[in-house]
Amino acid sequence: MYLWIKAFHIMAVITWFAGLFYLPRLFVYHAQAEDEISRERFKVMERKLLRGIMNPSMVVALALGAWMIYLSPGWLSQGWMHAKLTLVALLVVYHHLCGRIRTRFAEDANTHSHVFYRWFNEAPVLALVGIVLLVVLKPF
Repeated sequence: MYLWIKAFHIMAVITWFAGLFYLPRLFVYHAQAEDEISRERFKVMERKLLRGIMNPSMVVALALGAWMIYLSPGWLSQGWMHAKLTLVALLVVYHHLCGRIRTRFAEDANTHSHVFYRWFNEAPVLALVGIVLLVVLKPF
């Protein structure tokens, strides 16, 4: 059973990360948009991505991850797991920050440039690298 949970957890994480990579990229393009039709299209794309894909995949990834820890509580005595869970917590914060930014765009109240969002887009990459290295190498 554990391997089934793990497989679906990995699929949910991949889906969540796809959204975490794509939504800030949409913010880049939205911040550059100069016509009303484009801005409205980005609003729809951002809303559907966040609500239809990112939110559900985050919930599933977190629930399945918690289930795996419940089935193997010994992982919580490992230092690498604490580091991984810290990165996951930061990703949840980042996810919710993306939601706040999406709302600001929806209200036509964005105050950041496309350059800001290009840098903002890099945070989940760093988290992904850290999480994968921690899970695979279990360095401590």
